Amino acid sequence: MSAALSSELRTKYGVRSVPIRKDDEVQVVRGTYKKREGKVVQCYRKKWVIHIERITREKVNGATVNVGVDPSKCIITKLKLDKDRKALLERKRGANAEKGKFTPEEVQAMRDVD
Repeated sequence: MSAALSSELRTKYGVRSVPIRKDDEVQVVRGTYKKREGKVVQCYRKKWVIHIERITREKVNGATVNVGVDPSKCIITKLKLDKDRKALLERKRGANAEKGKFTPEEVQAMRDVD
């Protein structure tokens, strides 16, 4: 389950989205809970939802439960970084660094094909 990065993180890491995980801080950008922020408490992979810290509702019997939010409707505002996550960001950045770029020599070779 992946979520997009905020514009600041996107420019910092050169990556558009990363898999979401517990302890990331997110902001909901669509739906009933739009503009609400909080820390990811749980990634419920069976239902493809995430549970966010202060997004809860009250059941009929008075108990409070977390509301599941689709991760594609959130943006990550703060990443929990460890060595595996840093390695993932480096891999993704490296894949996009030369993607779709032609060197001047390749461009000249393409012109000379005719």
